[in-house]
Amino acid sequence: MTAGRNICLLTGTLNVMAGAERMTATVANALAGLGHNVTILTLFDTASCFPLHPNIQHEALFAHRPSFKRAYFATVAGIRRHCVRHQIDVLIQVDTMLALFVLPASIGLGVHHIAWEHCHFDEDLGRPARKLARRLAARFCRQVVVLTERDRRRWIEALQPRSEVVCIPNPLPFPMPAAPSARTGKTVLAMGRLVAAKGFDVLLRAWQKVAARVPEWELVIHGEGEERNALAALVGQLGLSDRVSMPGVCLDVTQSYARASVFCLSSRYEGFGLVLIEAMAFGLPIVSTDCETGPRELLTPDQDALVVPTDNPDALADALLRVINQPEDASRLGAAARRRAGDFALEQIAARWDALLRAPANAEARRTADPS
Repeated sequence: MTAGRNICLLTGTLNVMAGAERMTATVANALAGLGHNVTILTLFDTASCFPLHPNIQHEALFAHRPSFKRAYFATVAGIRRHCVRHQIDVLIQVDTMLALFVLPASIGLGVHHIAWEHCHFDEDLGRPARKLARRLAARFCRQVVVLTERDRRRWIEALQPRSEVVCIPNPLPFPMPAAPSARTGKTVLAMGRLVAAKGFDVLLRAWQKVAARVPEWELVIHGEGEERNALAALVGQLGLSDRVSMPGVCLDVTQSYARASVFCLSSRYEGFGLVLIEAMAFGLPIVSTDCETGPRELLTPDQDALVVPTDNPDALADALLRVINQPEDASRLGAAARRRAGDFALEQIAARWDALLRAPANAEARRTADPS
């Protein structure tokens, strides 16, 4: 194998339990394990919620989150200093918004610049500047990495990019479990940030119907976020205090999946849906909303999951009751889901990243390849 490259992953912070941050650490660790010289540069905070490979250097531009409007030029200068000091060959920005800093910071350095998009194309997360950043990334980055083929097609159709748009899905962040969950308990598991996008309010309304039919079952929602108080109040209003648990962030997700019997994703939208492939690896029957973009690509309705419309508590409840009350059907779905999860093994996904990082500059013909 040829010598590794000097790679920097640039992100906001690693000190938060969220999907993009977890994937930053996971992919960085895998690339370090493949012999690359990896640094992680966070905009602020040198703490990390995730373990890092011992050869990875983690640095931060600021100790605490600044106002990036006031600290714009200091941020650009800091990124440039890092690239020069570490002789960075490849700079991976873990959010297309970071193009607003990275493009001026890397002028004249000859850095292989990759934008890694974690949200689907039609969602700007309330930040209109994201649309500008995506256009800049599509024009000036060598590659834009997206998580689904659906999103790859949207980028090409909407922006006609000069950059090569590549689909590399998120990997399973832990080894494939040796055995599936025993599914002997009576727990439905949900997991994610407690924010409106995750649709936990819809799930709670669905659970009111489920709990009335199968009162011995419990719903466990792992996560933290701005909606915690509102969701806790809704639990009380719906009379579910003894049927719903919200124990906060789960530090060992594998134990939670191993204890669960069903997994539910109630999101209004997803960039990918990492929790789906995690739950599938444990052979859990999945009930999911049919939201963009990940679930529509990861799941095959009635084959490895039950899929229902978004914002529909009755449909969600009916699907949950089906997998609870039809154990043979649930086992069939779970077995198919576990087989599908094997497609996202870390070794396979890391090899795709490795090939991308080691490849020479792509020809213009590849950048304008047919999206179909």
